Amino acid sequence: MKPVPPPDNSTDAIMDNQSNILKQRRDKAQALAASGVKLFRNDFKAPEPIAGILPRGERIAAESHEESGPGCRVAGRIMSMRNFGKAAFFHIQDESGRIQIYAKRDLLGVEEFKLFKKWDTGDIVGVRGRLFKTKTGELSIEATELQMITKSMRPLPEKFHGLTDVETRYRQRYVDLIVNPEVRETFRKRVEVIRLIREFLSNRGFLEVETPMMQPVPGGATAKPFKTHHNALNIDLYLRIAPELYLKRLLVGGFEKVFEINRNFRNEGLSTRHNPEFTMLEFYQAYATYHDMLDLTEEMISWLAEEVCGSMELTYQGQEVDLTPPWQRYTMDEALVEVGGVDPAVLQDDDAVMQLARDHGIKLQPEAGPGKAKTELFELLVEERLINPTFVTSYPTEVSPLARRNEEDPGITDRFELFVTGREIANAFSELNDPVDQRQRFERQIAERGDDEEVHPVLDDDYIRALEYGMPPAAGEGIGIDRLVMLLTDSPSIRDVILFPHLKPEAGRS
Repeated sequence: MKPVPPPDNSTDAIMDNQSNILKQRRDKAQALAASGVKLFRNDFKAPEPIAGILPRGERIAAESHEESGPGCRVAGRIMSMRNFGKAAFFHIQDESGRIQIYAKRDLLGVEEFKLFKKWDTGDIVGVRGRLFKTKTGELSIEATELQMITKSMRPLPEKFHGLTDVETRYRQRYVDLIVNPEVRETFRKRVEVIRLIREFLSNRGFLEVETPMMQPVPGGATAKPFKTHHNALNIDLYLRIAPELYLKRLLVGGFEKVFEINRNFRNEGLSTRHNPEFTMLEFYQAYATYHDMLDLTEEMISWLAEEVCGSMELTYQGQEVDLTPPWQRYTMDEALVEVGGVDPAVLQDDDAVMQLARDHGIKLQPEAGPGKAKTELFELLVEERLINPTFVTSYPTEVSPLARRNEEDPGITDRFELFVTGREIANAFSELNDPVDQRQRFERQIAERGDDEEVHPVLDDDYIRALEYGMPPAAGEGIGIDRLVMLLTDSPSIRDVILFPHLKPEAGRS
């Protein structure tokens, strides 16, 4: 006997196989159409959600086929199929759930059953019938009528165990959602998180607003923007990197509590934590300080965890995380000493701090000072060790161009960042509302820009003008929605919580 040759797993062989499958599907679709079957119909009205009919079958006994059994009308995608000659079982799935269908030739009729046998997994179909339970007790529908609603021209992944290739899951999210119920659940939770944030802030008197997504001067963060051109106005515009400066203009205008759940765009690299297009929550409150933001954040996120996950004690990628208040609080210097192991005496000596940064391989620009060195050391030695929620306060003024200086120590600002599982989740501070100080900080930032494309070379004069009219003392905060959802859904990558993340062009496609 000749040995069986190994399967040809070359790219060409795989593509040839896919082409053959697609051709078979198209040929089958043409045969159905020639038999008078409408492949893309739109007259199967008002199907019941599958989840809605499941409770109606709770009292049905196994193998019950009474004519008076509850009738139902559902539609969904065929996920699996087993043929037994004169009968078949198949499962359909809609947004709410999945149920088994029993198709019998004697009940459907010879011709209709013959056409049904040409259906494929992936087809979207309509079913009318009666509920019953099989010998094993599985609630099913005995079909009295079947209709093709949408013919699927491509097969679902083999055996319907879901996509396993991560890039394919992201690139073909529509298939990922079909075959992986846990993915659908992740995005349902994302929607719920955003809904609850709106509810939380609205109940506390915050007004939801909208600010421009295209801005003449990108501000509110240090990031490289995407640039476009408006033909009618003949001006360059930038997709916003943050809504901060516009939201604070609203404080000037008299709105005292505002928030926006916004899309931001930063022309930066991609990673498990970064996507060029992402969602942020930003909120601002007049007559408040960063201490008020700190308390509000602790209350909101712990409440979200309880509402969305049912507990404040979570597991994230194998790590136990406890969001139960109160949360740990450090100044940056305290975090460097207690978590990073830095000698406290070093932090009191500017030259020693700069040297310690260089000793750790941190490259500092010539104009960088000890505040920048401390911040870089914090990111290197401390950040990834902050697993349970931790507030880090007292950021150097040097790295906080929009934050209010501390009254007792002008070298630091009234600012905090929140870290969970080693990742920044939130950034907040008491707002700088002195227009002279703000102009000087902007001008210094531009002067020290060098080749840094993340610092815009143009000062936002209109924002300074707004401050000159008088902005009340205020505090504001930004929270990364994507990273927060990652935490609450135990998702390892930001791409797992963005429906259509950005990817490199697919090989072989332009």
